[in-house]
Amino acid sequence: MNAPRTQASSRAVGEDQAVPVLRVRGLSAHVAGQQVVEHVDLDVAPVGVTALLGRNGVGKTSTIKAVLGLISRTGTVELQGDETTALPTHQIVQRGVGYVPEDREVFAGLSVTENLRLAERRGSEHRYDLVYDLFPELKERGGQAAGTLSGGQQQMVSLARALLNENRVLLIDEPTKGLAPRLVQEVSRALDRAAQVAPVLLVEQNLQVVKDLAEHVVVLTDGRSVHHGSAAEFLADGELTQRLLGVHGDLRAQDDRGPV
Repeated sequence: MNAPRTQASSRAVGEDQAVPVLRVRGLSAHVAGQQVVEHVDLDVAPVGVTALLGRNGVGKTSTIKAVLGLISRTGTVELQGDETTALPTHQIVQRGVGYVPEDREVFAGLSVTENLRLAERRGSEHRYDLVYDLFPELKERGGQAAGTLSGGQQQMVSLARALLNENRVLLIDEPTKGLAPRLVQEVSRALDRAAQVAPVLLVEQNLQVVKDLAEHVVVLTDGRSVHHGSAAEFLADGELTQRLLGVHGDLRAQDDRGPV
């Protein structure tokens, strides 16, 4: 897969030192009395993509849900300097946090258009031009029940719902999971466009997608953040990626089998 855009070197000098759009410190979370996030610190840069990486089951999705208040959590979560830790999920979303869940979660019995209209946020500009430019197929299938779409098409609906509104940050959880290589590339291009509209915190297992899109990485192990830094430097360190992810970061040695 070719990189869909110029990498981090194109950013203006000093952007890395800007106040993060999302700042998380000492985040812990529980589900049904079981601790699923132990201690996570992370910053989402005010531009581009920050990737949240780790082996399966280390707490990546739980971290996203904790930031959104979907599960019980403690610690500090700040959105552009304003603490949101005590807010309910709907108020966090209203403040400009877009969310694309791991398993798409479209309303299967509703049409594509109805799925999008339900996502319209009061007080926000609704960017149908952007959505239909990225996903013209959704306009063509506007009257079709979302549950009859392919997995890739449902992922387009899920991304479109988040992109429809103006957001300060987008939280996107494993958008290429289970997709064929051609659809992975299509979704990757859409993520590139999304990151031009709002900064992204991306949970992603496909390291080629991470290499193409992300400037920064945060790596989790056993519910804790254990590495923060440049995406390019992390992926270039085969020993480190093998130790923290269980895969080699040298993408030249990988074939085109899709997600790793």
